[in-house]
Amino acid sequence: MKIKPLGERVLVEPLKEDEVKKGGIIIPDSAKEKPQEGKVVAVGTGKLDDNGKKIPFNVKVGDIVLMPKYGGTEVKMGGKEYQIMREEDILAVIG
Repeated sequence: MKIKPLGERVLVEPLKEDEVKKGGIIIPDSAKEKPQEGKVVAVGTGKLDDNGKKIPFNVKVGDIVLMPKYGGTEVKMGGKEYQIMREEDILAVIG
C-alpha cells in the first residue's frame, strides 16, 4: 500500500538516531527523544493561491528536513513510521 499526501501536506520518514553515542553510552528506546530530522518520501498535490494557480513546493522527494519535535501526524505503514505534516510546519531543509 502506498501513501499519497493531499493538498499541501508532505510525508516524511524520520531518520533514526544512533543507538550508541560518542563515548560508548547506549541509549535505550524509552530515553530517546523523537527524531527531528527526516527524509521527504512524498509530497501532496499542492496548494492553490487566490487565483487558482498552484503554489510550488519548497521541498522535494529525497530532501532531508528539520521537523518540529511534536508536529504532524504519526502513521505506521508496512513496519515503518512516517509523519504527515503541512509543508509550512517543516523548519528547514538540511544540506
